Amino acid sequence: MKKILLAFAFIIAVSIVHAQDTTTATDSLEGWTSDGKITLLVNQSAFSNWQPGGDNNAAANLGINYNIDYVKGPWLWDNKIIASYGVTINDDDGMRKTDDRLEINSILGRSMNRKYWSFSFFMNFRTQFSDGYDYNDDFAGDNENYPTGGFFKPAYWSFGPGFLWKKDKNLSVNIAPATSKFTFITSEIYTINDDDSDNVYYESSNDFETYGVAPGKSMLYEFGLNIRGYYKFDIMKNISMENILSLYSNYLNKPKNMDIDYTMNIVMKINDVFSTNLTFQTVYDDNAFQGFQIREVFGLGLNVNF
Repeated sequence: MKKILLAFAFIIAVSIVHAQDTTTATDSLEGWTSDGKITLLVNQSAFSNWQPGGDNNAAANLGINYNIDYVKGPWLWDNKIIASYGVTINDDDGMRKTDDRLEINSILGRSMNRKYWSFSFFMNFRTQFSDGYDYNDDFAGDNENYPTGGFFKPAYWSFGPGFLWKKDKNLSVNIAPATSKFTFITSEIYTINDDDSDNVYYESSNDFETYGVAPGKSMLYEFGLNIRGYYKFDIMKNISMENILSLYSNYLNKPKNMDIDYTMNIVMKINDVFSTNLTFQTVYDDNAFQGFQIREVFGLGLNVNF
């Protein structure tokens, strides 16, 4: 955990230095532009002799949203890095992870000599930084001996050729009808079996199918259709909404059962330094969970633009 926090501190330091010299870096590389934001959300509560009760706690969430784009002649190359990590600390539970995400997107396009359309090749990579645990069933053993996820546990890698419709940097759709998708699990992860409340135990990924990966295996290959859309606009002055939608259908197994990944980021700007930020993400992937997964982060943000 300390290594993760130190890594993020290093990224912030490098980014702040880069932010002070963004114009020079952009002008010196013809066709290249870059922009992004680091956001730190914090929350803290403290109690002393407070009769209604309450636990002392502190929480922090660090997010990075960075774009590196290239346009020259008929070629374009859009790259986006999204990373976030959050922790909460309280007297009873110590430090626990509340948010963990690493995603890299890249699209290479060449104009088709038609308005807004390009031939394209895309790549997407997703994982998380550190181990996560299921704390809902404390009676099921020592939770921290049984990670339910972590770095490359799992990781998703998708790529394929397709067609890109891009009106501008704030509105685009990529359609890739021949997408290869890999799901990796580099070491054991666990789930809690509680079918019988008198016999609760952890099951290893070596013993059951997890994220679609067969027992004892480390990889799942899928081939299908990927559609990715991006739309960012201003709701009103100083309030912007970013929408990222990804759809995937596996031709090889249940093609009608489509995976969905939608993220909404709303930024309500207070001034050049502070803003109120809301991130909402929902995922449907029945290889991971039979239902919608939901993540929501809200708070006052300290922003560094670069």
